[in-house]
Amino acid sequence: MLDLNRPEWVFLPAALAGLLVLASHVPLGRQVLQRGIVFLDLAIAQLAAVGALLVQQAVPGAASGWVAAGGLLVALLGAAFLHAMERHAPERQEALIGVVFISVASFTLVLVSHDPHGGEHLQTLLGGQILWTRLEDLWLLGLVAVLVGLLRWLSPDAFQRYFYALFAIAITASVQIIGVYLVFACLIIPALATLGQTRAAHRQAWGLGALGVLTGLLISVRWDWPAGAAMVLAMAGWAAVYWALHIDPARDQENTPVDK
Repeated sequence: MLDLNRPEWVFLPAALAGLLVLASHVPLGRQVLQRGIVFLDLAIAQLAAVGALLVQQAVPGAASGWVAAGGLLVALLGAAFLHAMERHAPERQEALIGVVFISVASFTLVLVSHDPHGGEHLQTLLGGQILWTRLEDLWLLGLVAVLVGLLRWLSPDAFQRYFYALFAIAITASVQIIGVYLVFACLIIPALATLGQTRAAHRQAWGLGALGVLTGLLISVRWDWPAGAAMVLAMAGWAAVYWALHIDPARDQENTPVDK
C-alpha cells in the first residue's frame, strides 16, 4: 500500500495535479492563442474564484462541493457572456475580457477587505495551494483532462463549439488548487513556446510544461519557495531555453522588414 507519509511520496499528489492540469490546459491554451484571446483565462479564473468566495461568505463552513458549484456557475455565466461578445462584437472582445478581469479583481478586493484573513485568501487565490493537494482531489482534474482530450481527438467540431464551456469547467477545476498565476502559465507558456511547430507540437508543449512543474516543485522543496510561483518561473525558464534552441535565423531574416 502506498504510504504518502513517507518523504519520497509526500509531494506526489502535487506533481500529479500539475501534470493533469497540463493535460487539459495545453490544448485549451493552443486554442486561446489561435483565437487571440490570451487574457481569457485570467478573467475566467477570477470569476471562478469570486463565485467560490461568494459561497464561502454567504454560507460559512459550506461544503467544498457547494463552493466549487458556485465557482463553476459564475465562470460559466462569464464564459457565456464572452462567447456572445465573440459572435456579436469580435473587435471589442479582447478589451472586454480585460474589463471583465479588472472589474472582477476589484470586486474580489472589496469582498475580502473586511475579512481578517483577506490577505491569506488573496495569496491562495493567486498562488494556489498545490502542495496541499490530496489524492482525492485528483479525480476531478483527471475527469476534465479526459473530457478535453476526448473532444479534441474524437470531435474537433464539438471542441470548437463548446470551447468556452470547456474552458470554464477546466479553469474552475484547477484554480482552487493551483491558483490564478499557475493556471495562466499552464495555458499560455507551453503553447506560446511551441507556437509555429508543426510536428508533435502538442506533446512538446506538454513535455515543456511538465518540466516546469517538476522542476518548480523540486525548487520549492529545496529552497522553501512558494510552489506555484516556483513552477511558473521554472516553466518560463524552460520555455526560454526551448525557444532559443528552436530559433530559425533564416525564417527570422525573411520576416525582418527591409528599409528602403
